[in-house]
Amino acid sequence: MDDSVKTRGYDTILVSDAHTTEDMTQWGAPPPEAVIPHTNLYWRNQRAPGRAGGVIESSEIDLQLPSSSPNNQS
Repeated sequence: MDDSVKTRGYDTILVSDAHTTEDMTQWGAPPPEAVIPHTNLYWRNQRAPGRAGGVIESSEIDLQLPSSSPNNQS
């Protein structure tokens, strides 16, 4: 988990099929098609004291406010 995320006390979810990356193979890095699965694997079980990380697909994201939320003005 990124240090700024951990130190600020946030749980973090990585969207596995929404990565941005670029090809840096000319500098010795693996190709994007290898970097993305590795990053998903790395984040799948990230933990820090009192914090958690994880990986989900974009189809699993629900950005709707619960109907009981005080911010839901509908």
